[in-house]
Amino acid sequence: MIEKNNRKVINAWCSYDIANSVYSLIVAAALFPIYYEHVTLDAFAGGMVSIFGHSIKNTVLYDYSIAIGYAIIILITPLLSGIADIGSYRKRFMVLFTLIGSAACSGLYFFTGTNIAFGLLMTILAVIGWAGATVYYNSFLPIIATPRLHNIVSAKGFAWGYLGSMILFIFNIFTIYTWRFWGFSSEEAAYRFSFLLVGVWWIGIAMFAFRYLTEFKAKTKINAQILSQGFKEMAMVAKNLFQQKVMNLFLVSFLFLSMGVQTILLVATLFGSAELHVGTIELIIVILLIQFLAMFGSVVFARVSNRYGNFTSLLIMLSVWIMICVAGYFIKNTIQFYILAVFLGFVMGGIQSQARSTYAMLIPANTTDTASYFSFYDITEKIGIVIGMFGFGVIEHISGSMRNSVAMLSVFFIIAFITMAFAAGKRKLMASSFE
Repeated sequence: MIEKNNRKVINAWCSYDIANSVYSLIVAAALFPIYYEHVTLDAFAGGMVSIFGHSIKNTVLYDYSIAIGYAIIILITPLLSGIADIGSYRKRFMVLFTLIGSAACSGLYFFTGTNIAFGLLMTILAVIGWAGATVYYNSFLPIIATPRLHNIVSAKGFAWGYLGSMILFIFNIFTIYTWRFWGFSSEEAAYRFSFLLVGVWWIGIAMFAFRYLTEFKAKTKINAQILSQGFKEMAMVAKNLFQQKVMNLFLVSFLFLSMGVQTILLVATLFGSAELHVGTIELIIVILLIQFLAMFGSVVFARVSNRYGNFTSLLIMLSVWIMICVAGYFIKNTIQFYILAVFLGFVMGGIQSQARSTYAMLIPANTTDTASYFSFYDITEKIGIVIGMFGFGVIEHISGSMRNSVAMLSVFFIIAFITMAFAAGKRKLMASSFE
């Protein structure tokens, strides 16, 4: 068993954020979306892509591929999480999905634009690898730390991830803009090499986390019996979870929160490029600015949560997100995009970190079903991403503008704020009843 609050174990757990955050930054948010739009425009002589006999806008197709990857995770996570808790497979499943994700990122090296189906397949597999591994990574939080440290440990993980991903991102940018010096045949080849590096970085640094994140090795093998037990385990956790009103309200809020936050993170660079015609250099500066501020935001809001409570901290951040969406509909130029990025970056790190630590605190003490409980958290997030991305893509497809899609996201944040406020009130009422 893992010793709680062990510094080496906590640092090892946080190091996995350094490992997998390069996917979030470089592949999901920054370089790959830029590369994807560029090579598909060249390959198909415009924004309309032909695939399987259908013609569809390249950015809409990308939105759909991301949503498909998360939809697959939603389908397989409940079963695997039940098995993980019964058979102590958390670490093994974390390793498996890490291998899938890192291999898919490396596979993007072979995507040139014309082989659009292959590129989308690798995109989907990378999503599956990242999202799948994150379920089991998160489930270790209540195992390695006591509730009083959840805010700090969660924030530390995100802060390390933002910092680590910036290091590889800056190196990749340097190699891309000096591609002749490194002997690449073209700038596109340097881009593709950066995706290969993401895969190598991901699996390489993850080895440190895998070394220290240990668990009791049960002799239970994956067979028909454990599959049945896995479903029963999830059903039991679901029954317990639905009886906890605060957790239910939190998950509803988290669903709408995820529809907004995760969608914005995934389409921010495409929005800047397509709607504001922000240049590549400016987009890179914006991305670095967001990452840098997110690192500090995660730490600052951890302290706010410790002093004023997690729900108060989350409500403050949701208010800022609502204003970001409203402002995003009206912005006209690069300067305004920069200003918006400052606010976005600061609350991005905070809301991701504090949502995770708040949920960990709501999980019943001394439970062994951490993977099952966190599977509901991660499934909620993924459902939010699927709905958010499909909704964003559909509205853009119908209206022809991402601005209308951004306006839609503000509605999600308003609903998230209202339900989070109800959860906070219910939590306070329950606490006062025991005084």
